[in-house]
Amino acid sequence: MANILIVEDDASINELIKRNLKLIGHNCEAVFDGEEALKRISKGGLDLIILDIMLPKYSGFELIKHKKDIPVIFVTAKDSLEDKLKGLTSGAEDYLVKPFEILELIARVNIVLRRNSKNEVFTFGEVKVDFKCRKVFLDNKEIEMTPQEYTLFEVLIMNRNIAMSREKLLEVGWGFDYEGDTRTVDVHIQKLRKKLRLENQIKTVYKLGYRLEA
Repeated sequence: MANILIVEDDASINELIKRNLKLIGHNCEAVFDGEEALKRISKGGLDLIILDIMLPKYSGFELIKHKKDIPVIFVTAKDSLEDKLKGLTSGAEDYLVKPFEILELIARVNIVLRRNSKNEVFTFGEVKVDFKCRKVFLDNKEIEMTPQEYTLFEVLIMNRNIAMSREKLLEVGWGFDYEGDTRTVDVHIQKLRKKLRLENQIKTVYKLGYRLEA
């Protein structure tokens, strides 16, 4: 997956981000001040920088001037409109305000990586997903899926190895204004398991929801 640099001086937040991004398959490096970040950025080989603004030695606004062509997501406590506009107009792809939900950060990371990546295919086992065409293949044969089944499967892939509640899957996969109940998720999960032979990969998490192990 992607090589991601996390620039955050709060050790607990840095570790939280690193641990969860590594869970879904990314390679993560952590630094804790602007000077360390500048040295690492100069070496290259990065696909994304998650960058705080208020850092020792060099601020995030100073560091983004040296990002070259690496996409940046600001993750910061600075929540004023002025700061958001400054962050986005300085070249950042996204701007997320603390405190944040880790699933929201993961979603934003995936969007930015997809936007900047030439790799539009995800493969695990005999299943292949073409994100650009929104098609799913099993044993190289296209599997007929409804738009909602595909969207739910993509959400599971993007958050693979992370347990997601039924409520969160409804929120992300169906939208905030969906008026159905969580049984809808169960029905769609059963269809995905059957169609893609993923009974052992889409795990039920007791009293919570589901996790795709990939």
